[in-house]
Amino acid sequence: MQQGPLPSLDSSGDMAGSADLPSCGPLPTELDVPDPRADEPLGVVAVGPAGADRRAVLATLVGLDPVMLTVPAGSWLVVRHAKVPTRAAFVPGYRQPHSYGADRDAAGPALARPPRRVELSVPEPLLRHFTLIDTPDTGALGVAGVRVLRDAVGRAGALLFVIAADQAFTAQELNLLAEVAAAPVEVVFAVTPGTAGWAPVADGVATDDTGASVPPAAGQPGDVDSVAVTVEAHRAALLAAVPSLAGARWFPVDGAEAAADLRRALVGWSATEGLQRASAEPPVLPGQHDRVTVAADPGDWSERLDRQTRSCAQRIRQHLALELANIHLRAVQEIVFGVGCAGLPDLLDREMAALSLLATAQCDQALRGIVSDATAQVLGAAPAEGVRRRIVTAVQYGLADHRAGRDLDRVLLVTSTAGVAGLTGAEAIDALAGYPTAARDEVLPPVAVALSGGCWQQWRTPGNDDHSAARAWSQRALREVELELSREISRRFEVIRLSLHVVLSDAVDHGILLA
Repeated sequence: MQQGPLPSLDSSGDMAGSADLPSCGPLPTELDVPDPRADEPLGVVAVGPAGADRRAVLATLVGLDPVMLTVPAGSWLVVRHAKVPTRAAFVPGYRQPHSYGADRDAAGPALARPPRRVELSVPEPLLRHFTLIDTPDTGALGVAGVRVLRDAVGRAGALLFVIAADQAFTAQELNLLAEVAAAPVEVVFAVTPGTAGWAPVADGVATDDTGASVPPAAGQPGDVDSVAVTVEAHRAALLAAVPSLAGARWFPVDGAEAAADLRRALVGWSATEGLQRASAEPPVLPGQHDRVTVAADPGDWSERLDRQTRSCAQRIRQHLALELANIHLRAVQEIVFGVGCAGLPDLLDREMAALSLLATAQCDQALRGIVSDATAQVLGAAPAEGVRRRIVTAVQYGLADHRAGRDLDRVLLVTSTAGVAGLTGAEAIDALAGYPTAARDEVLPPVAVALSGGCWQQWRTPGNDDHSAARAWSQRALREVELELSREISRRFEVIRLSLHVVLSDAVDHGILLA
């Protein structure tokens, strides 16, 4: 069967005449590293290649057995503070997490598919300062996994990169670090011993960044600190590619005593970052309790609102259709040139996680623009942040009055038959997050797409390695995802239009904002 890009779909039929629709404004087409929100909890995201003993470094930081930090391949680990130790796996397709013992010998639950995240809660004082997040190895992330990682790092605020003494930075890792370096994120490096310990220096002579010999320190003729030389070599290799990380701190970690400096550095960062976030947003927003009057002549705000919601929904559907076509190409490459059919569920699930974040970011930005533009036309001036949030709250209350506005917190699950099933509930959406967000102040719940457990059972069955069947299945599944997302985006913007229209109509009728 010949495979080609997936065609785009416009289910509303409003493609014609789109040039006459008002602009929707710029929408994100890529998941950049976001700026942390003031109400977002502090977190340290641990990243690094396989073989760097990253799990042992994290276990040393929190005083646990490394076995406690073991998670299924591809899953994220979130370690929080709690008085009572608990451990739970969050699996797409279930509203409640699968809990199991938080002791070393507790066996994990039998699951149809890997969880998106495992949460471990322990009474460790360090975790009062920040949450610790461990991610899959950088070599297993792929394009979509890196996008999800960027989002988590931006919200958490700090990146801990762990690399072994005998390892080198890959091009993918350098690109990731360059993107993180451009964001307001703290970057810290930990270097661990390699398979042969700390790399020895030839002839007992150390060299600087240019390769010139460095004389031994006074009082130590001929002695070379192989740990310091190894760390400096890694730092020089990094700065040659990412010079903007010259201020990043480096720590050799080989045991609990060596990790103490890393602990102190992370605690110091959390104290400073916590104060900055706490002061970023005032306790009372401008316009939060003010009397707001309506403009004398709001004009044709209602018709403009109708056109703008249709325009934004159409643009987002087109963007997502293009992204799904790119996902299909990457899926075919994985089947033919990667690990074959067995790796297809892991790849598509990572792609669906990244697609969900992109669709959510586009919807959030478009709806913020719609609310601000319509409110500015009705009030005669751009609304203050407190006024905007009052309107958002009123719109959310109004969604419950519209039948089409119910069950917006819906998860789309790709099934083993290449179909899409739905599961509603905020708990079902939360199970899809690798690193859950703080409480959202946006109009709508996030978009959520994942693969069901049946997909793993189908393509990991021994002997099921039919590449043609896998390519056809992935094309049908992505086509169904496109159809469902198109309907979901159209429904979301329509119910927002109806609810916002009611809120602003009441304001126009009474002359003041009632929200």
